[in-house]
Amino acid sequence: MLVDDQALIRTGFKMILETEDDIDVVGEASDGEQAISIARSVRPDVVLMDVQMPTMDGLEATGRIARDASIPSRIVILTTFERDDYVFEALRAGASGFLLKNSPPEELVHAVRVVASGDALLAPSVTRKVIEGFIRRPAQRSNDVELGRLTERETEILRLLATGKSNSELATHLFVGEGTIKTHVSNLLTKLGLRDRMQAVIFAYESGLIEPGQHRE
Repeated sequence: MLVDDQALIRTGFKMILETEDDIDVVGEASDGEQAISIARSVRPDVVLMDVQMPTMDGLEATGRIARDASIPSRIVILTTFERDDYVFEALRAGASGFLLKNSPPEELVHAVRVVASGDALLAPSVTRKVIEGFIRRPAQRSNDVELGRLTERETEILRLLATGKSNSELATHLFVGEGTIKTHVSNLLTKLGLRDRMQAVIFAYESGLIEPGQHRE
């Protein structure tokens, strides 16, 4: 589903996505309230969500959709990065990633497929910006109880994952198979009650598991 108050942007994205055999645009909305209503009706796999819209903005709509158990949708925030705090708040609200509005068509298609597959969209070029934004902020909460549920290896993987490493990079770093990494990541997400890798990154920084400077490993 496409959510943007500019009809031309929705039309352009729809043309790009519907050239792909495995992607269908099942709904469009021009503000957050419409997005919630239509998402409940058509239950899209992925929602591409703009931030600045009339009536209800994309941040509020993202939070409401993410909290609604009847909506299975995963959300990608569309941003120009003019306001980084929009991105931080949207990720906390439950978004699974973000995409620059001026990204080339192939990146738009890739974003939809990645998020639909259950992963988070952690593009290195913009993930670094998000991570650096988080490390400038003090830890916001103590999650000792949650962290205590993890094994030593799961805690290590969470710390490395939060630096932006992919599964293959984690496997190389820890000298194990990629399948083993996927199992550990799945287990730690379940134990922490997190939706995906992006939420794990947020958890790691907000809990203080990652200290400033560690993102450069």
